Amino acid sequence: MRARFTSSVAIVAAVLIGMSGGPAVADPADDPTTTTATTVTTTPFTTPNTDNCPNSSSPPKAIDLSEVPAPGDPTPQPLPIPDEPVGGDELGDCGSVTPDGAPALPKEISATAWVLSDLDSGAVLAAKDPHGRYRPASTIKILLAIVALRELDLNRVVTGTIADSEVDGTRVGIGPGGRYTNLQLMQALVMASGNDAAHAIAAQLGGDEAAVRKMNDLAKSLGGMDTRTATPSGLDGPGMSSSAYDLALFFREAMRIPKFAELIHTEQVQFPGFPPDPRIPADKDHPAFTIGNDNQLLYNYDGALGGKTGYTDDARQTFVAGAERNGRRLGITLLKADVLPIRPWEQAARLLDYGFSLDRDASVGTLVEPEGKAGTTTTSRRQQSSGVTLAAPPVDATASRLPKSNDDDFGWAGPLVFVLLGVLVVLALLYWADSLNRRRNRH
Repeated sequence: MRARFTSSVAIVAAVLIGMSGGPAVADPADDPTTTTATTVTTTPFTTPNTDNCPNSSSPPKAIDLSEVPAPGDPTPQPLPIPDEPVGGDELGDCGSVTPDGAPALPKEISATAWVLSDLDSGAVLAAKDPHGRYRPASTIKILLAIVALRELDLNRVVTGTIADSEVDGTRVGIGPGGRYTNLQLMQALVMASGNDAAHAIAAQLGGDEAAVRKMNDLAKSLGGMDTRTATPSGLDGPGMSSSAYDLALFFREAMRIPKFAELIHTEQVQFPGFPPDPRIPADKDHPAFTIGNDNQLLYNYDGALGGKTGYTDDARQTFVAGAERNGRRLGITLLKADVLPIRPWEQAARLLDYGFSLDRDASVGTLVEPEGKAGTTTTSRRQQSSGVTLAAPPVDATASRLPKSNDDDFGWAGPLVFVLLGVLVVLALLYWADSLNRRRNRH
């Protein structure tokens, strides 16, 4: 049975939709994030040990049949391991990596792999098994969001299909015949992790296979050498893998898109309903309903920017988020975590607190820049001692990615206008002086 995504907001949405006669979503009993109190363990908790690099080439063995190829399809082989660790030598370590002289890491972190980074400078502040390969679950929707925001018209209206409404996993509540703008689909994708929204978006990108291909091409162009997407939504599939480092790359790139930053910071929006389903006798109109953001860090952490949650039976808890304090923006990515001994967003909060406590020049590596994008260079204390320099982003990383306005086609006009105005002013002054001189001569 294919693993299913769940989220606490989907449960709230289910109640709201159910009250209004709308479609059902995931069962709360399937969601390990719905606990209302911190889970207490009966035995001492130990952070997973990855020192021996158990996942250097492939994720842990699947517990179900979600990654079995379809009949006739080949079994994907593990992605090649780069000769040099992407982002710097220290990020080739599989255990915990911290800057020289840094304090001890927070306790009670169940995430098997994580990366703490600076969203602006690109510095990796600390990490654990950063290039270990794991299943990303719904956090891979960040890649789909980038592709969609680059290619789709957010004002375009599309009609919901039966196929949208029948996808596996968590569904926001798209119904056949419903009319949705791409902006509303993006809200459903990013805020409520709707797999039905992912399906509707992928259809506009050429279908699931084409969308996956675009996501994989994007991952590679961003420097994500550990990532192979198998489904647009993040449902587990043959060959699926990513790493905490790659997700940090993807999140940083997404945060350069103002609309994405707005989406992950939005707490709730109204979502359209849909007409009666002709397949259901005496079905009635399904009214609009409210969807909420499923990232609890957004509501509970000072300075939270938002992020993306994920879960499948094989991936376990995955989490990507960012926060800002004193003009500094940090990102955190967690893979293969559990609601143990504290929830993933609480683990992220502790690691963000740790990052904000470090010196601004603390670093163990860097988030590489996308292909064809130049950056300035920065060095950490360890890099200075070893003579290694690593790329960091330019100050304004967003401007070069925004579409040019039509005014840019006439960039030559500005200077010419000023020259012509100057000539006219000079001629006017000469004419005035000549007139004044003639009047004086008459007297």
